[in-house]
Amino acid sequence: MHAVFITLALLTVTGISSLISRVGRIPVPLPLIQIGVGAIAALAGLNIGFDPDMFLLLFIPPLLYADAYRMPMREFGELRNIIIMMALGLVVFTTLACGYFIHWLIPPIMLPAAFALAAVMSPTDAVSVGSMIEGGRAPARVVHILHGEALLNDASGLVCFKFAVAAAMTGLFSFQQALGSFIFMSTGGILIGIACAWAACRAEHLLLVRGYDDPPTHITLAMMLPFGIYLIADALQCSGILAAVAGGMTVKFTGVMNEARTETRLKATTVWDMVNFTFNAVIFLLLGLQLPDLVNGGAAIARAGGVSPWFLILAIGGIQLMMSLIRFAWIWISISARRLFAHFRHRKTVIPSIRTVLLMTVAGTRGAITLAAVLSLPVASLSGPGFPGRDLLVTLAAGVIICSLLLASLAIPPLLHGMNTDEEDPTLHELDMMRIELAQTALETLHAEQAALAQQEVEELPDHKESVDLKQEAIGRLLHEYQDTIHRLDNSRAAEASIRATAIREKRAELALRFRIIRHMRERLHMRVVQKHINDETEWTINQELDFIEQELQIEARSLPRPDSLPHAEPETAIQPTGECMAGAVTH
Repeated sequence: MHAVFITLALLTVTGISSLISRVGRIPVPLPLIQIGVGAIAALAGLNIGFDPDMFLLLFIPPLLYADAYRMPMREFGELRNIIIMMALGLVVFTTLACGYFIHWLIPPIMLPAAFALAAVMSPTDAVSVGSMIEGGRAPARVVHILHGEALLNDASGLVCFKFAVAAAMTGLFSFQQALGSFIFMSTGGILIGIACAWAACRAEHLLLVRGYDDPPTHITLAMMLPFGIYLIADALQCSGILAAVAGGMTVKFTGVMNEARTETRLKATTVWDMVNFTFNAVIFLLLGLQLPDLVNGGAAIARAGGVSPWFLILAIGGIQLMMSLIRFAWIWISISARRLFAHFRHRKTVIPSIRTVLLMTVAGTRGAITLAAVLSLPVASLSGPGFPGRDLLVTLAAGVIICSLLLASLAIPPLLHGMNTDEEDPTLHELDMMRIELAQTALETLHAEQAALAQQEVEELPDHKESVDLKQEAIGRLLHEYQDTIHRLDNSRAAEASIRATAIREKRAELALRFRIIRHMRERLHMRVVQKHINDETEWTINQELDFIEQELQIEARSLPRPDSLPHAEPETAIQPTGECMAGAVTH
């Protein structure tokens, strides 16, 4: 009963935190609101124990699996060198440089313990990164780099943490053993993830070929896949985190989802979106629920050591500042090295602006992995000694998590304001070009059908003339529709910046109007059900048709640049799908 109550309480608080963010229009990132709501809930008496191993198993595999699945493969391949430098080199650099700084700042913390703290704080958090920089406002190249870094640096950070903890507990450290363990854990995790995901995709392909495509069963088994991959890798002493990431990329690469029915894909997308939202929220709620105890623990440590609590706050701020400076320096060194190599090889390379470098620096927030790992430090008990200075390290790590989120929430909005989001991203151009090509394919198909009907009209008996005329009318309507699409897209691509901005605003207004029409359709449909003019089965069928139409409109709306990224931006009709409207209103 207690577990059921805790689950219901977490889900309730999750909904409340999101409601506060959306209805209150609070200009604070949702993760910070969730942490605050969690802390208030803890002060109100909601106490939940935190098991780091259970936390890692329950929340991390599906979230990283889903993020890896959504990672663009082409961009990941193009940016692999940058991502590896950030995910591996920066972690080791941060562990060493920040470890020495922590030992210098707080001498009672032994050097191996300082390395452990720096290592556990080196991985960035994919959840908080995504929630703060996504939404079409950050350059796509930056988003891909930060996502790729967050997906891969957990393994390197945890390996550094593991050996720093062993050195602090035993006083022994072997660089060769650490390097060998890292290679084994990383390579083994990636290979296990690829093998398990490939086997699952092959089995699913065989089922789909035989006509078995039941959406609930398909989605349930797909949901269990990241957990299975993680558990198998963990049982073999490999990185379950990298295994989950590799599994998600493998499933994406096989394209097995494209073989499933449209209904299955739509439902799977909905389920995964819901899981992402709920698990992301619960992670930060759990952090907020632990916050009062961590603050009390930090105050107790300060009093016991004769240190002012203000010193702990300054120490947390100093550690965060040092980690930001290290990150900025590493990114700048990486850019300089790429520029130098490109110069010697006579190749062109993209050199980010100082503003972009600052954005990548402050977006390196800490979160779930840091919290779970630092709380896994041994506690003193009858079975053995605890980790030296454990409570102080936990307090400092929790403080840096909060500090990094605060820094990101304050710095990211002004850095993103007015930033040209598509200057390095070919996706928007590719979308329009592909839509034109598909429309041209449709026109070719329609012209071929017209020719076939003309031949049929000559050969068929007069009794079939009415059927042929009806098909010709349908073809005429479709020809007009696709020709209009090509004309609109061609004009929007060829237009100057100001004309293109006007075309985009016009398209946004059109989409907003289409969403409003769908909303009124749903209202009229529901009214007819209430009046008993139609039954609920008819309502369900038509609602499903409207859902498909709205899904297409939402995809088209997400591909448009945001209004604040357009030149001479003016107030315009907001695009708001009917499912996201409070009381079904479309705002202006």
